[in-house]
Amino acid sequence: MKVYFIGAGPGDPELITVRGLKIIQRSEYCIYAGSLVNPELLKSLPAHAKVYDSSRMSLEDMVIVYKEAMECNLDVARIHSGDPSIYGAIQEQMLALDKLGIAYEVIPGVSSFVAAAAVLRQELTLPGVTQTIVITRMEGKTPIPEKEHLSVLATATPTLCIFLSIDKIEEIVTTLLPHYGKDCPAAVVYKATWPDQKIVCTKLSDIAKEVKREAIKKSALIIVGWMLGKEFKRSVLYSQR
Repeated sequence: MKVYFIGAGPGDPELITVRGLKIIQRSEYCIYAGSLVNPELLKSLPAHAKVYDSSRMSLEDMVIVYKEAMECNLDVARIHSGDPSIYGAIQEQMLALDKLGIAYEVIPGVSSFVAAAAVLRQELTLPGVTQTIVITRMEGKTPIPEKEHLSVLATATPTLCIFLSIDKIEEIVTTLLPHYGKDCPAAVVYKATWPDQKIVCTKLSDIAKEVKREAIKKSALIIVGWMLGKEFKRSVLYSQR
């Protein structure tokens, strides 16, 4: 018996890994991340599989399911959106499994920041512009260490991929303007690769207004950086030299 932490990808059910899908197809237990995981993936489970929505569960509730599956010697597909290593709260689950002596494995997935770059048709690192990507979020119920506040991270003007913070877009703009400037390109991608995907691309100074106009209030990634301006130096990798 084993618990598999599976990255389901950003939304399009075809963007899950082959390994992740094969495990889902044979798992008799499944805990999945509510509305964040495309329900099409759940159709791949065995017809008699026991299915639980983690958005209605505490860690202790999940442990009960893991224990039951262990007693039945049946695998568990623990399906997370995107990649489980980014804001997936899997470490506490793995610690609980360690205490129970239950084996587990992590199956990586396509993160929403990678999917957002894909639908934007945008490379996030460009020669002469930036070679650094910062994945971060604004403070909410989960506190942010002071040295990791957005105002600190922004000083080097890397490509910023800001998760779980669309409700704080105005605060984000105010924080970034002194570092990036009002004309820096910015993008918001709502539900990348889902059928109802939305893309907003504009200047940093206008992004909050455009997000409000599109009524985007959740499930969106914010990307800020000069690489969105498309001006860059040719790569050394493919130089004729």
